Amino acid sequence: MTGLVVAIDGPSGTGKSTISRRLAGELGLAYLDTGAMYRVATWWCLHLGLDLTDHEAVAAAVRTIPMEIGTDPARPTFAVDGHDVAREIRSTRISTAVSAVATNLGVRPELQQRQREAIAAELQPGSFSGGRGVIAEGRDITTVVAPDAPVRILLLADEEARLQRRARELHGTADAGALAATRDQVVRRDADDSTVANFTTAADGVVTVDTSTLTLDEAVATVRAVITAADENPRTQEQQ
Repeated sequence: MTGLVVAIDGPSGTGKSTISRRLAGELGLAYLDTGAMYRVATWWCLHLGLDLTDHEAVAAAVRTIPMEIGTDPARPTFAVDGHDVAREIRSTRISTAVSAVATNLGVRPELQQRQREAIAAELQPGSFSGGRGVIAEGRDITTVVAPDAPVRILLLADEEARLQRRARELHGTADAGALAATRDQVVRRDADDSTVANFTTAADGVVTVDTSTLTLDEAVATVRAVITAADENPRTQEQQ
C-alpha cells in the first residue's frame, strides 16, 4: 500500500477508534484521531479560562493553539506547547464540554484544515508511515476532510450496542448504573454533533459497516476487507 488514505466516520461506540488503531498498526499506516483534536482544543480553551459559549473567543483561541499530534497507532500522542495532554483530554471534564467546541462553526474549519494537513503529511516519505498512508477517523472525514479518499467507510451500530460498549470502556461493566452514566456522553453528544456533521448516513461512495452484532475481530476483518478490496481495485468506490 502506497499513499493510502482511509477515512472512517461514525457515532460514538461503533468501534471506530479501536478498529482504526488496530488496522493502522497491522497495515503499517499512521493513525489520526480527529475527535481527540477537538478534545485538545477544549482543554486549551478551558486552560485559558474561556467561556465556551463565547464562540468568537473560542474560535480565536483554537486558531492559535500550538497542538502537536503523534500518529503512531501503538501510542498516539497529543501535546500542547510541549505539554502532554493525552490523559487529560479523556477526563469527564473534557468529555462533558467538548461538544460546545466541536459544534462551534468557527472552530471546525480550522481543525478540519489541520486534519487535511496531517493526512497530507503522512503521504510524504519522512512521515511516521514513511508515505504509506493514514487511517483518519472522526465525524466528517468521509464528507468534508477527505471526501476524495480512496477508502471511505461509515461505521454504524444500534444505540444499545453503542451504550454497552462505551459503558464497558469507561466503567468496566454494562450494568444499569453504568449505562445510565454513559448515556449522556454517547446519546447527547451524538445529538449535539449531528447539528454540524452528518455521521449517520453514508454519502455517495461511502461503504457502510454495521458493527451492532459483530465481535471486535469480526468488525476488524470486515473493515480490512473493504480496505483491501479498494486498494486492489482503486476504481471500485468511484463506480459505486
